[in-house]
Amino acid sequence: MTEKDKFNQLCRDLECGKVRVAEKVDGQWKVNPQVKEEILAGFRIGRLTDMSQGQFSFFDKDTIPARKFTAEDGVRIVPGGSSVRVGAYLAPSVIMMPPAYVNIGAYVDEGTMIDSHALVGSCAQIGKHVHLSAASQIGGVLEPVGALPVIIEDNVFIGGNCGIYEGTVVKEGAVIGTGVIINSSTAIFDSSTGEYIRAGENGCITVPSGAVVVAGSRPVSKGPGAQMGIHLYCPVIIKYRDAKTSGSITLEDMLR
Repeated sequence: MTEKDKFNQLCRDLECGKVRVAEKVDGQWKVNPQVKEEILAGFRIGRLTDMSQGQFSFFDKDTIPARKFTAEDGVRIVPGGSSVRVGAYLAPSVIMMPPAYVNIGAYVDEGTMIDSHALVGSCAQIGKHVHLSAASQIGGVLEPVGALPVIIEDNVFIGGNCGIYEGTVVKEGAVIGTGVIINSSTAIFDSSTGEYIRAGENGCITVPSGAVVVAGSRPVSKGPGAQMGIHLYCPVIIKYRDAKTSGSITLEDMLR
């Protein structure tokens, strides 16, 4: 079996959910570096080729074209310019609104809505019944191979124009308000405890289960910035999910 054959087989295994870049083991997310290495090999061995269609010009590696779906896959990809790369898993009942993009190695579980202009980056892991609102950006993390990708667990609501990057783990049931940016270097302030949540030993930051996070700021503590009243961006947990919050973000089954 050639290196390209091995890569094509990996893509098929990823697309059917047989293989995943990261999985939960004993309650903890673990990355599979070998899968990442094989994905990177697919980029390395690929040759730039013309993939143009009609009046639109496209040029990419011949190993990683857009994935093709059939009605039997049970995935709704609404017309208007969305694209899914080979090697990405979309479960039956996933909905993609146009235009949206899902990259290689990503895993999107059942009942999830990927809204217009949303991105699911390479290797990102998205759980069940997640709503990625318009223009939300879910980073991937393909390199380094040992780094955890972005993880969005079940029943999470991501508001419009959010950015979740650098191996962030958003735990089950969390709500990320419009315009919130979360990465490994930006601490989250929990107003219920008065403490900051920072990246752990693995370099990733974790949003707790049920947390409701909005965009906020914190004052600079020293130097000229403090004297001038300068503030820095800071995501803030304003509360934890309750019946009122759940009611305001309930997903309509009629749309599915």
